[in-house]
Amino acid sequence: MSLSRRKFLSAVGCCGAAWTLGGAARASGPLPVGDIALARHVLNRCTFGIRPGDLQQVLSVGVETWVEAQLYPENIEDSACHKRVRRLETLQCPVGELFEYKEEFLWKELATGKLLHARYSERQLFEVMVDFWTDHFNIDISKGDCPWLKTADDREVIRKHALGSFPELLRASATGPAMLWYLDGRTNRRRTPEEAPNENYARELLELHTLGVKGGYTQRDVMEAARCLTGWTVRTDTWFGKGRVEFNAGLHDDGEKTVLGKPIQPGLGEKSVDRLLEIVAEQSGTARYLARKLCNRFIGLEAPDDVVERVAQAFATSRGDIRTTLVALFRSEAFQHPVAPKFKRPFNFLVSALRATAADVHQPDALLDYLARMGHSPFQYPTPDGYPEEAEPWYGSMMWRWHFVYALSRNEVPGVTVDWPALQREAGGGEALIARLIGRQPDGDELELAQRGDRPGLVLASPAFQGC
Repeated sequence: MSLSRRKFLSAVGCCGAAWTLGGAARASGPLPVGDIALARHVLNRCTFGIRPGDLQQVLSVGVETWVEAQLYPENIEDSACHKRVRRLETLQCPVGELFEYKEEFLWKELATGKLLHARYSERQLFEVMVDFWTDHFNIDISKGDCPWLKTADDREVIRKHALGSFPELLRASATGPAMLWYLDGRTNRRRTPEEAPNENYARELLELHTLGVKGGYTQRDVMEAARCLTGWTVRTDTWFGKGRVEFNAGLHDDGEKTVLGKPIQPGLGEKSVDRLLEIVAEQSGTARYLARKLCNRFIGLEAPDDVVERVAQAFATSRGDIRTTLVALFRSEAFQHPVAPKFKRPFNFLVSALRATAADVHQPDALLDYLARMGHSPFQYPTPDGYPEEAEPWYGSMMWRWHFVYALSRNEVPGVTVDWPALQREAGGGEALIARLIGRQPDGDELELAQRGDRPGLVLASPAFQGC
């Protein structure tokens, strides 16, 4: 007997209330112990969801070895994912050629690429970090030429540096055409002493990209940073070379400046931006701000201050090496033994359901529509701070999460197929499949579902699967 959509939503509504009324409470049941629990936890936090066979793979090589391999994605064979993504013709287009396409087509290919990478790539930690930096250096593609430039930003800024050097990532973003468009850097100029530079990017550079809101900078620092950034622009007036970043010395304020107490000598020209970014990247406040954000992503909002400080030290002593910083985080007790699960953001939730059920994605349009209805449409967050990490803003997405897993459990998501009988056989039966999805033995209600032969849509909608 199958559940009707109405009964399904009613049932998961009761389950979902556990998140809003009881915080991170999980249903009762024995938890896995030892390395199994650690392997499951690491997979949950460092990937977009556990696929059939992932747990066994991690246990066979050991958690530390698996994490080490993930830190060097270039050594991980990923041709199956590449084969799916390479059909998206615009993802490899030079900047100038992107203007030959309609903006809706560019967004759909970019969002599809993100979805396919998250679903299929073996380089999962890399994809998680791409997602992290995409939010950190958020660009809303609805502004100006951003619909045409974000594709290049994703490839040449975010993906190029996601596990590399933060100072290099910061410079690539600051002088990238998409960010110059989004935060008005392209119109930042000072041709006369009376002309005031545009402070928009300089403020977000200090507040969101490096030091944080309480990072100790002043309005004077914002103004001086804006002076350093004058003269950079993006070519827009001709078809040939459109989207190219240029430095115009005639629009640059080349006088002496002081940022965060550090002098920037006059006459540096376009090198002023290098000195500015060097100053802000090496600040202890930047190390702590980024360490806190990384801990929020991988540990949770409750990460202890001493752990954040150790991660910040790793960032500072390695001069912003992202791999070294992550190793310090992953080795912390707080990461390996978190006090509470995290509530999955909609993108993570949707992709984790696809990965858990080995869903085959033929056509992602319906999935992108579900993400839009959940409020987590890729590259469309309107403000520079990026999609929130906290759970509360996402509680309003619950109904559409339930709609999605209800449809998935009945193979009613257009363009997506799940071979439920094969999935259940491979797991060793209905009860075993449910246990694998939620990471523990199912309780009485969940067992009843397994015994009735219902596909586990209700389990995918439960608090046990909503958390990671």
